[in-house]
Amino acid sequence: MKNITEIFGTNVFGDEVMKNSLPKEVYLSLKRTVEEGEPIDTSIASAVANAMKEWAVLKGATHYTHWFQPLTDLTAEKHDSFLEPSDGRAILRLSGKDLIVGEPDASSFPSDGMRKTSAARGYTAWDPTSPAFVKEGTLYIPTVFVSYTGETLDKKAPLLKSLAALDRQTKRLLKLFGVECRKVMTTVGPEQEYFLIDESVYLKRRDLILTGRTLVGAPPARGQEMDDHYFGALKPRVSAFMRDLDETLWSYGICAKSKHNEVAPAQHELAPVFTTTNIAVDNNQLTMELMQKVAKRHNLVCLLHEKPFAGVNGSGKHNNWSLSTDTGLNLLDPGEKPQHNPRFLLILACILAAVDTYQGILRASVASAGNDCRLGGDEAPPAIISVYLGDQIGALVDSIVLGREYVPKQAVPGSIGVPESPIFPIDTTDRNRTSPFAFTGNKFEFRMVGARASVADPNILLNTIVADAFSDAADALAGAEDFDAACKMYTERLFREHYRIIFNYNGYGPEWEPEAERRGLLNHRTTADALPEFFRRENIDVFIRQNVYTEKEIVARANIALSNYVKTVRIEARTLIEMMKREVYPAVEKYVLSLCSAVASKRNISAEIAHKCDIFLAKELSRRNEEMFFAVQKLERDLAETVGEDLVAAQRMAHVILPDMAAVRSLCDGMESLCAAEVWPFPTYEELLYSVK
Repeated sequence: MKNITEIFGTNVFGDEVMKNSLPKEVYLSLKRTVEEGEPIDTSIASAVANAMKEWAVLKGATHYTHWFQPLTDLTAEKHDSFLEPSDGRAILRLSGKDLIVGEPDASSFPSDGMRKTSAARGYTAWDPTSPAFVKEGTLYIPTVFVSYTGETLDKKAPLLKSLAALDRQTKRLLKLFGVECRKVMTTVGPEQEYFLIDESVYLKRRDLILTGRTLVGAPPARGQEMDDHYFGALKPRVSAFMRDLDETLWSYGICAKSKHNEVAPAQHELAPVFTTTNIAVDNNQLTMELMQKVAKRHNLVCLLHEKPFAGVNGSGKHNNWSLSTDTGLNLLDPGEKPQHNPRFLLILACILAAVDTYQGILRASVASAGNDCRLGGDEAPPAIISVYLGDQIGALVDSIVLGREYVPKQAVPGSIGVPESPIFPIDTTDRNRTSPFAFTGNKFEFRMVGARASVADPNILLNTIVADAFSDAADALAGAEDFDAACKMYTERLFREHYRIIFNYNGYGPEWEPEAERRGLLNHRTTADALPEFFRRENIDVFIRQNVYTEKEIVARANIALSNYVKTVRIEARTLIEMMKREVYPAVEKYVLSLCSAVASKRNISAEIAHKCDIFLAKELSRRNEEMFFAVQKLERDLAETVGEDLVAAQRMAHVILPDMAAVRSLCDGMESLCAAEVWPFPTYEELLYSVK
């Protein structure tokens, strides 16, 4: 392996490169923009652009692109050459204007009518807070994407606006405690789960190619029952892939820290070190792209779908969210005596209030067809939003709300009782893997995010609703004659009013759903049920108050999410229909005919037992194949009657089409178990999950 410190960040136009290549006054001006949030001084653009170009050319770049994140959960790029004609010759040039602004077509990206096909003008604008990088011969410049009429058409612009809102409202709140700082920021560490399968078997599965998941497949004889894959020894091909991926990510300044086998066969996880949210979002988008490209170099395919295989765990992306100042103060650190830390308790109470009040859109922020396949199973948090506070903080809040005596719990040394064994500290609280939104000591872990999703969406939502709760608190407490008493009263009121959102127990237990319903908590099991929350007046207003979205922008995003859901399920249904009609049905019919032919050829008495078995099998397969054919016809009819891409269509997809698909799948999987292995038309789960050695 190469020297990590030598390769780390070599493809990034980072701080050290800027310091060495920019005039001092230009460098300091840019640093003030990045670190203190000062407006960008456009007069420095030409110097920065030229330095970027010179550095990129030395790295082998011939083109540049404004890299942005449209409303597709993917990234977009249009490549322009540095080459410009000059007096019959050619020069390499990147102007300040080229750095600051680009003009891609804005009509062909999802916009829900914010941009019509006849009105194509859109703008990309440089985001100096996220570093440029060189990849595959092109200089990538992170940008926001807006329309000619000013609407945001991407995920970065509202993310930056949500960060500004949280910064503004948190500083208002901190000022009441006498805490001054230049900037408040959130940091995020999104853990990324994924599957690796052999490329040769992937290419034989139409469903994987077209939808990212298997639409049919009988369970293998061995799944994840033995729990031996989790943290198990890495297989050689997987280890080689991970080593290659680490080095690739490190070269882009992405601090990939942990890697291991996950619970399901062929499933793995990568966790980066925390970084500021804007950069973390960019890094995660780049990570997902590079994972797939590096996998291809090893003749593997990286599957990022939330549930590529039924019957084994799916993949999520745990969004670890923290809040701190530029002075290094972690605002979510309770300290050694949280009962005597009024600032922490107020911040905690505000976050609980935000999560409870806006639980509907928090759930909707992670809604997708893929994520519906895993939420609520015994592998991921349920679709019900709740907050886990742990033993120590949970007991403290209980004492405030229920009037109990609070007995502080201290961290104690642990030991297995053997002299040679080291002493290790036992934390003041356990972890809860079933909780959607869990406090883990000095941060919150939002565990509902899907593996393929952009982490921009949940972080925009979290930043916005917490900023709004901080704003309410600052308004209520500003000017209080006795601030300490007013703060205590306000904090305790929030804990009492939003106590229902706290759940410190097993979210997989059968008692939780009825208990959540009794508490009045929402339980939106499907995307079609969750997304209407974005159309509620009070949920629109929070984005408007904090200047994150206009009403037009938030409604457009909700409609785009509905459209994507309908399109995704429709593609899956069409793919399933084709697989059944063109592959499974003919294969089973052919096998039935071969069984009948074998029966006809058996003439002696000694073959009588085999004769009876073949007859039974042929009849059973023929019956099931006919049932499947009729189930496919019903699916086709119901799909034809599902028109449009609105809420009505989404409801039909969730409650008619997906059950139809499940019925087809059940019949298909049953026949797979009865057919000879050599006649089944595509690779089985055993081949898919265990082909990588």
